[in-house]
Amino acid sequence: MQKAVEIGKTSATGSFQLFVGVAASTIIMAIGTIILARLITPEEYGLYSIALIPSYMIILFRDWGVNSAITKYTASLRAENREEHAYEIVLTGILFEAAAGLILSIILFSLSSLIASTIFQRPESSSLIAITSITVFAGALLMASQSTFIGFERMELNSLTTICQAIVKSITAPLLVFVGYGALGATLGYTISFLAAAIIGLAILYLTIIRRIKANNPQKIGIAKTLKKMLHYGVPLSISSIISGFLIQFYGFMMAIYCTNTMIGNYQAAIQFATILTFFTIPVSTVLFPAFSKINPKNEIELLQIVFASSVKYAAMILIPATTAMMVLSKPMISTLFGEKWIYAPFFLTLYVISNLFTIFGSLSLKSLLAGLGETKIRMKLSLITLAVGIPIAFLLIPTMGIVGLILTTLVAEIPSMCLGLYWIWKHYKVKVDVKSSVKILAVSATAATTTFLTINFIVYADWIELILGSLIFLATYLIVAPITGAINRTDINNLKTMFSGLGIISKLTNIPLKIVEKISKIHL
Repeated sequence: MQKAVEIGKTSATGSFQLFVGVAASTIIMAIGTIILARLITPEEYGLYSIALIPSYMIILFRDWGVNSAITKYTASLRAENREEHAYEIVLTGILFEAAAGLILSIILFSLSSLIASTIFQRPESSSLIAITSITVFAGALLMASQSTFIGFERMELNSLTTICQAIVKSITAPLLVFVGYGALGATLGYTISFLAAAIIGLAILYLTIIRRIKANNPQKIGIAKTLKKMLHYGVPLSISSIISGFLIQFYGFMMAIYCTNTMIGNYQAAIQFATILTFFTIPVSTVLFPAFSKINPKNEIELLQIVFASSVKYAAMILIPATTAMMVLSKPMISTLFGEKWIYAPFFLTLYVISNLFTIFGSLSLKSLLAGLGETKIRMKLSLITLAVGIPIAFLLIPTMGIVGLILTTLVAEIPSMCLGLYWIWKHYKVKVDVKSSVKILAVSATAATTTFLTINFIVYADWIELILGSLIFLATYLIVAPITGAINRTDINNLKTMFSGLGIISKLTNIPLKIVEKISKIHL
């Protein structure tokens, strides 16, 4: 158990480091999005969102795992004290990404009119799609730089490029919309942010890493041989991502065909709020991969079971209440920040975040566990199952139910693969979720949400007052009911304190609610 706690402590520290970068860029993006949403009409926002779909789709076929190979091989060479040999890896990766990005950008630019008129039946989106084609090339250079930063463990440089992109987008897009460019201004702001981040990333990469390792590189570059090696490693890893990404963009194409610009704009506004929850999901899911990788399933099967069950429980303790709070406060939240014109967005947001509730079953931990144990083929098969389920359901629900059908499709399509994945890990590793703990956490969150809903719906206040009051009521109810029902016990409190102890001032902040829960649990006992 002690080793499990230590793994949790390391994961918590890594989560926090990732959380800072994700949070900073997301907050900046959120501020820009709030300003943009107040300046742009739902119809224009919908048109802008549609213009991004083709670039999202074509990006899936740009990388082929080369960025993963950059990170993998640069990290391995550094561990072997052969850092100077990483130059051929970095150079080959950048050249491949640049070539692939440029070719795909040209293809998308050439097809922009066809896609706009024939597929989307919105000829006015042609110029916008053509502009976004530039992001395919710029994004390739940016991703190659960021993959190198990660391989050299320069996380601060990776975060810097992400934050720079967020700043440029959050300033440029609203400014261009304000001066009257509408959807075109939003599209230009989005594209310019990629170009700026790519230039900054390459400049920093050259000054901090490439110039140094190039000077020490002892051998002649064999680009063809190096690329073959990188593709051999990267292609299998990319297949699962391509399948998942293709399904998402397929939904996007169906949405563009069958839904109006206004409904799409409201849906995109809802998604912007849902990204707040990525503050928790991205850091947690990212650090779980190395955490599971440290465990030998043959010799430490009991440890594996403990770590998996604990990862599900502690992720649920944070994500489930955050999700249910967002569901119940969706209307005052969107009205306060985006304004009253987004009349459908609160309902869309409530439906959209339901998928986060699957965390209680282990959805957030499952993929990381399979990757950490090297079961990549199983991950690919699960992705294929989701694809096989999602496509026919999309054809059935989206044309008839619009955005609601889209959201229901994404929810239903994930369930079979999740259930099969959980069954597979139980059959082969005897790893399973602590169902009793999961049910308690969900019940406590539902109680807090119900209390909040009843309170704010029987009073008439301004939206911002309802948002603040509702948040306080939800938090107070959760902190009181959780220890009373046993959803959070004394062992959990001690483990969480240990896991967060390496986070400096953040540990002091997290200790505040933990101490409250601890005192309530003592009184209850």
